[in-house]
Amino acid sequence: MDFDFFGHQLSAHVHADPPQPRWTGQVDGVAVPMPHFGAVVPWDDFHALAGRLQAAGIPFIISPRIRHEGRPGEQATMFLQDPSGNAIEMKAFRNPADVFAK
Repeated sequence: MDFDFFGHQLSAHVHADPPQPRWTGQVDGVAVPMPHFGAVVPWDDFHALAGRLQAAGIPFIISPRIRHEGRPGEQATMFLQDPSGNAIEMKAFRNPADVFAK
């Protein structure tokens, strides 16, 4: 379930057993880590951050990519881990009004 957390998307996942680090879901045929914390940032900030992370050699769970290109809901997304191993999704929407659009 996605929540509007002060303008940011907070993804929450419920499971009967605590998830294992490799437990994943499927989004557009891509295995994504669950649970994960997501933050929505402005489009240009996302691309600047992705460039800095790549230049620093930070490993990605899912490399920066564009979903729904040219369509409503177009978004840039990437997944990485914090030092404790928690999965983090950084995301940006071409049109910020599409964050919770269905």
